[in-house]
Amino acid sequence: MKGVILAGGLGTRLSPLTRVTNKHLLPIFDKPMIYYPIGALVKAGITDILLVTGGNSAGDFLRLLGNGSEFGLKHFNYTYQKGEGGIAEALSLAEHFADGESIAVILGDNVIEGNVRAAKQSFDKQGRGAKILLKRVPDPQRFGVPELRGDKVISIEEKPKQPKSDFAVIGIYFYDAQVFDIIKTCKPSARGELEITDVNNAYIRQGTMTWDELQGWWTDAGTFDSLLRANNLVAEGGANKD
Repeated sequence: MKGVILAGGLGTRLSPLTRVTNKHLLPIFDKPMIYYPIGALVKAGITDILLVTGGNSAGDFLRLLGNGSEFGLKHFNYTYQKGEGGIAEALSLAEHFADGESIAVILGDNVIEGNVRAAKQSFDKQGRGAKILLKRVPDPQRFGVPELRGDKVISIEEKPKQPKSDFAVIGIYFYDAQVFDIIKTCKPSARGELEITDVNNAYIRQGTMTWDELQGWWTDAGTFDSLLRANNLVAEGGANKD
C-alpha cells in the first residue's frame, strides 16, 4: 500500500496567515502541520508517500521535507495541483504513483492522537473497495456525515443542515485501484470541485465500503478554532502515538 497526502488549496479560512505560506506549513505546537499526516502514515507502516500540493509555497515543502529520510521513508514524492479543483481532483494526480496498488489517503490538516495501523490491516484483509474512518463530533454539519444502518454505511452527505448521525467522515481514506476510474466519472459540484464524498458514495452503491471508528482524539486544523484545538491537544498529549 502506498500513501497519499493532500496538501493543496489556498487555506482562505486561515487568512491572513495563509497569505504568506501554505496552510499545511503552519505550526502545530512544535512541528509544522504537515509532519502529523506523514507521521500517521509512517506509523501505519507506509513508507512510499506522495505529497500533492499547490499554490505559491509548493517549493517550501521540498526545502522542509527533502527526500523524506528524516521520517525513515523509502520514497517521498511530490506533485502539483493547479488551482482548487477539490479533494477528488487532487487525488486523481496520484494515479501513476499508485501504479495499481491500493492507497491510504490523508488530508494534510488532519491531526490524530493514535494511529491507523489497525485500519490499514483491516483494509488489507478486505482486499477491495474502500474504507473510511469516522469520529463522533459535536458539530457534524461541518463535515461529510454518514447515514449508518448497523455496520453499513448507507450514504454520505456533505455538510448537511440536518445531520443523520453525529459522526464525521474524517480525512483518512483507504481505496483500491478502482478509485481513479471512479473519479473520472465524477462531475463538479455546485462549488465547481470534484468532491471526495461523491467518490465514497460510488463505493457505497457498489456495496464495497466499510468503516471503522478512529480511536483517540482527532481534529482538523482548517479554521482558527480547530487550529487552536490542534495546538492544545498536541501540547497536552502528543500525536501519532503507538
